[in-house]
This record gives sequence, C-alpha cells and structure tokens, in this order.
Amino acid sequence: MSTARFPEGFLWGTATAAHQVEGGNHANDWWAWEQVPGRIKNGDRSDPACEHYERFASDFDLLRSLHQNAHRLSLEWSRIEPVPGEFSATALTHYRDVLQALRDRGMEPLVTLHHFTNPTWIVAAGGWEAAETAEYFARFAERVTDELAGLAKFWITINEPTVVAYQGYVHGDWPPGKRDFGAALRVVVTLLRGHWLAYERMKRRHPELQIGLAHHLRIFDPARWFAPQDRAVATAFNRVFNQTVLRSLRKGRLVFPLTRNGIASGPPQSQDFIGLNYYTRELVKFNHRYGAELFGQRVLVEPALRSDLTWELYPEGLYRTLMALRAEQLPIYVTENGIADRDDALRPEFLLTHIGAMHRAIQAGVPVRGYLHWTCFDNFEWAEGYSAKFGLIACDPVTQERRVRPSGRLYAEICGTNQLPATAELPPKAAQPSERAGPTDRR
Repeated sequence: MSTARFPEGFLWGTATAAHQVEGGNHANDWWAWEQVPGRIKNGDRSDPACEHYERFASDFDLLRSLHQNAHRLSLEWSRIEPVPGEFSATALTHYRDVLQALRDRGMEPLVTLHHFTNPTWIVAAGGWEAAETAEYFARFAERVTDELAGLAKFWITINEPTVVAYQGYVHGDWPPGKRDFGAALRVVVTLLRGHWLAYERMKRRHPELQIGLAHHLRIFDPARWFAPQDRAVATAFNRVFNQTVLRSLRKGRLVFPLTRNGIASGPPQSQDFIGLNYYTRELVKFNHRYGAELFGQRVLVEPALRSDLTWELYPEGLYRTLMALRAEQLPIYVTENGIADRDDALRPEFLLTHIGAMHRAIQAGVPVRGYLHWTCFDNFEWAEGYSAKFGLIACDPVTQERRVRPSGRLYAEICGTNQLPATAELPPKAAQPSERAGPTDRR
C-alpha cells in the first residue's frame, strides 16, 4: 500500500483546557458547581486535576519527547481577571512563562481564551445570558493579546459555543443548570457577539494574529433512512447544532433561529481558520415527546465499537465533516479528536482510522493544517470527573504519576514520522445504518 504521508510543516500535538488540568482554579463557576453533591460523578473535584499549573515545564518535556510540535491550551479567565477590570500581573506572567516554555521546545501554541469556565463575577452579572458579557470578554481578549501576542500566532476565542449553550441551558447538567431553549439561543447570540468584538479588537491591534473558533461539529444521521420524519429531525439537528454558528459567521450576521433571540453582527470575515472538534455521530429518530430537543430522540446503533461514554467510533464522520468544511475556504485545524478508553483497547484503532480519514480528506483537497488530539493526560472531564480517561498518557490525580500508554507511543510514531505507519489499514467508507435501538442523551 502507498504511505499516508502528511504535508510538510503539519502540526501534531494534543489539546487541553486550563480547568481540566491546572488545579487550583477556585474563582470560576465550575468550581462552585463542583461543590454541590451529585453534580460531578463520584463527587470528584477539579483540584488537583493534573497539577499542570506547577508541572507545565516537565509536562511539555514529556510531550516533546513524544515528537509533538504543537500544543493547544487555554488561559483561565478567572485567574487573569479575578475581579472586573483588574488584571493579575502574576497570572499573566505565569501564562507568559507557559507560552515561552512551548516556544523553547519548538512547539507551536494554539491559545484558547474561553474554554467553558467563567469568573464568578461574570456569573453574578448574568453570565452569557447578559448582553454585557460580550463586552467583558472582548476587553479580556484585548488585554491578554496585548500582553502575550508575541508568543503565540494562533488564537481561539471561544471553544464550542453550541456546547456551552446546550449543556448549560438545554440539557442542564453543566452550569448554570437551566433547561430553557430560548435562553440557550440568547447565550449563543452573546457568544457570537463576544467573538465578533474580540476578533475586531485583536486584529486591529495585532493584525498578524490568526484567530478562529473551535467548533464542535457532530454527524447527525436519521436512525431510519426510509423514514421522512427521522430525516427531517436529523436535518434540524444539523441545522441548529452545526450550521447556525457557521452560517452566522460566514454572513457576519445572525441567522434563524438566532434572529428571534437577539441582534448582533460582525465582520463577514471573522475567522482566519476553522477549529474542528470532532468525536462521534448520533442517530436520531422522530419522537413527539422530545419537543425540547427538536422532536429528536437520540438512539444507539448496535453492534458498534463504543467508547467508555458509549460514543460510537465513527471515523467516516471526520471525513464527512472535513469535506463539508471545505466550502468555508479556510485553513482547518482539528483542534480536538479523542476517545474515553480506560483500558487503551480502542484508542490505537481510533487514532489510525481517524487520522486515516483526515488524510483522505487532505488528499481530496481539504486544507487541513494540523491535528490536536484530545488529550495528552487523563484529566478532570467536567461532569464525568476523573472517570473518563481520554489521555494518551495516564495521570493518577492522587500520585500525579504520568505513564505513557501504548496509544501514546503509537501517536509519537505518527508525529515523529509525519505519516501513518506503513502497516496501518485506512478506514473504508462506512455503510449506512439500518435498525437502531436504545436511547442515549449524550451531547
């Protein structure tokens, strides 16, 4: 077989979020959320996480030894601006040291400004339901890039705006724990306004920066291809969850249904690249009892390979999503892609098939420039606590021992050679589903 080699200069690395790895973040909404019994699996809390706030240098040494040349990370807003308008010199110096440590090791930083957590003072002011939060976020983005722009070229304003809205305001198992579809749409409007304001200010002051968002895009297929109702529900899910934000950004103005929940506009060009977070697909069937979720019941396909969180391994979905994103005519970075797999039994196959699917898309002309696997270390996985093991490297939150898994060694080989192993079998095009069974409420 021919070698699946990637373009020269391709970025290979891993992705993290500050709250999930740093430890010691006690001034944001997630820390407050974690204190209420029953909200986090096993009663876990995000402190100590991976103690990455102190261990970042040795952690980066380990990642570099595994041939990674890039790393995606986030900056904790509540550390940098603990009270309104007051920016911590200590926190900014710390993150300057973090970015410099990556630079010193020849690793390209991709910096995320908002990865799910909000300072408690933002929550007290109304959170993302309050229009003023967009201005607060833009002020934060402007100040941070004034301080750190010289150390990082790639900046992600907001991670997964639709997930912020869905998990916190529709499903209700993340802060602030609401179940209000109208509020979710208002939150997306404010998030978009915040991105637009931040993009304009960052570009005005630092035009050399490359700025984008990280979009969580998920394949939604009808559970029964022969059923018009299921096809309609799948189309609605794709439109609302995947396309609404992309179309609004492309047009520089809100599109339906966001137009019913606010007014906002921005520059027609407010992404210099697309950040893609892809994990799985979901199959949906019409069910009139699921009105709050567009009358779509999510169902499982059997048999199928599944992660510890029951997510289907569906590499063809990464290919399909990348092919669809080609229409955006922007460089693409896979900013997250990974699997919860405690035993590391499926992760090697996951890596080979998903990276193989990405290679197929590149061969078809999709401008993919990098791949950031989620994640390097087992960490605090939000409502799942420490139970969901996404790491290429096992990390014990008690002993803080790091242990490279076999999948981490495999990924190191891919990173070091810039190609898939010659013996790897690339994924064939997947067949379409037939019958499905078993409800699931995974996002």
